[in-house]
Amino acid sequence: MSDLRVGLIGLGMMGRHHARVVREVEGLQLVAVADATGDPHGVAGGLPVLRDVHELIAAGIDMAVCAVPTGMHEEVGLALAEAGVHTLIEKPVAHTVEAGERLVKAFAERGVVGAVGHIERYNPALQSLRARMANGDLGDIYQIATRRQGPFPARIADVGVVKDLATHDIDLTAWLAQSAYLTVSAQVALRSGRPHEDLVAATGRLANGTVTNHLVNWLSPMKERVTVVTGEKGAFVADTLTADLTFYANGVVTTEWDSVANFRGVAEGDVTRYAIQKREPLRVEHEKFRDAVLGRGSDIVTMQEGQNTLRTAEQLLSSSSVAPA
Repeated sequence: MSDLRVGLIGLGMMGRHHARVVREVEGLQLVAVADATGDPHGVAGGLPVLRDVHELIAAGIDMAVCAVPTGMHEEVGLALAEAGVHTLIEKPVAHTVEAGERLVKAFAERGVVGAVGHIERYNPALQSLRARMANGDLGDIYQIATRRQGPFPARIADVGVVKDLATHDIDLTAWLAQSAYLTVSAQVALRSGRPHEDLVAATGRLANGTVTNHLVNWLSPMKERVTVVTGEKGAFVADTLTADLTFYANGVVTTEWDSVANFRGVAEGDVTRYAIQKREPLRVEHEKFRDAVLGRGSDIVTMQEGQNTLRTAEQLLSSSSVAPA
């Protein structure tokens, strides 16, 4: 079978990584790139830099990667769906829930594969963690808490930290627990002089009863990407920057102190750091999308799942003093 012809629109920071990975993945051929602002990172190689999505479609592509700014996802995605092009759209799926709904409908009606680039699902630490949770290694799950903090990336201009960064945590939390969000609330702050929020502290509860907490900001001088899942048998800590997964087991403690003897607490037990295979998440994401296009699998973040995450993000913003932007 011949390679799938891939077009890439958006040649910024993420676009350059998509271009590299598409060229590396078996069964894919990057045949066209487009960006109205040019090619700042020189990823086109010998390909001409096309001006827009319509020129990209005219190049005769089977699938596309949409890495344009969030505010352009709807326009570009609708054009690709109408042309019958299978498309991977960078997260979030769109800038508003209404735009996301139009994208979900368009791809469903045309019968083409649409996916959203919530790349954390393909992080090896979280892949291993999800399998262990599903296997019952933690017993009952009590809480999933995430920390996603770091300096502000100048390339983000059209959305705040909730839709850009916190959508990672919303998606991975529901995916890990295999349960949707039931309630959410948040506090946000605007401290950097931009029109969008740059800090959020969010809490919520999933349909299965799991309590969630997310600390996300663009104001920290250090970069942190940590997920902690606490359950009946201990706690897992996943660092997605290093793709490390560590298990902290509950210790067994007996007490003769009558006033606390009835308290079912825990103590420090054994600590295990797992040796797991570490593959680049973006490469895995492209392989899974390729397989979905070829009808060989469905391990992608669907448009509807991306829309569910966007809806939760807007609910977080609505619960705060800042309206969705």
